[in-house]
Amino acid sequence: MPTKLQGRGESRMPLKVMVDLSSLDVRRPAQEGITENVSARGARVVTNKPWQPNERLNVRSLLGSFRSRARVVYCQALGHGSFAIGLQLVAAAGDWMSRR
Repeated sequence: MPTKLQGRGESRMPLKVMVDLSSLDVRRPAQEGITENVSARGARVVTNKPWQPNERLNVRSLLGSFRSRARVVYCQALGHGSFAIGLQLVAAAGDWMSRR
């Protein structure tokens, strides 16, 4: 059952899905990440490179049809070269995972 995280207006659902993150700045290479939790308007994704708050990017699920524009809300260093980014999703469509 989804849980409501402190300070959030909506519930987040734990979900691990590989995603492709591509900056709107074409000079920055795309990278992959994995979601930790998702909601209708946001996601927490673990990546191996930091992102800047307010940076805009495209998010695409590698296992489903999900696509969205997003804004980086925060970037938290996790250690061992990993970073957690909080994303605000805009104009999201599709499913995180394919339905069978």
